[in-house]
Amino acid sequence: MDLQPTLTGERVVLRPTVAGDWETLFAVARDPLIWALHPAHDRWQEPVFRRYFEDALACGGGLTILDKTNGAVIGASRYYGHVPERDEIEIGWTFLARDYWGGAYNREVKQLMLDHIHAFVETALFLVGEGNLRSQGAMRKIGGVERAQRLVRDYPTGPAAQIVYEIRRPAQ
Repeated sequence: MDLQPTLTGERVVLRPTVAGDWETLFAVARDPLIWALHPAHDRWQEPVFRRYFEDALACGGGLTILDKTNGAVIGASRYYGHVPERDEIEIGWTFLARDYWGGAYNREVKQLMLDHIHAFVETALFLVGEGNLRSQGAMRKIGGVERAQRLVRDYPTGPAAQIVYEIRRPAQ
């Protein structure tokens, strides 16, 4: 299972995150408004984003998102936490520059990632902070189904309850 593919859509290209992406990703991520509703609302700060970035490199599933028209780095996402016995993997940790908010770019990023990973696993999971109404709305728009299950994820800002959404492989 390739957790760092290069995926190309109409608007975006996703490619493996590499150490050399630090400056361009941090240039996008240092906007505090990107993180305002996120449980890690301090991720715009350099030391906090550095941990996020290093985790993306270490997990082996980090993807850097490029604007296909001009090659600019506009954000990141990742595959994380593959659980073979449950046939599940998480898609998440996604952020986009605010100029790319509004649905079309996020929807395409998620669809490319789903199309790729569903060749290998049945279910993609998405964890969204209970207070992150913007991301909850985005999940519903792309077909995320809310599970009754709730999780708590620890962030430097403290533990935060997460709503778990799933998208299963389409029937053949």
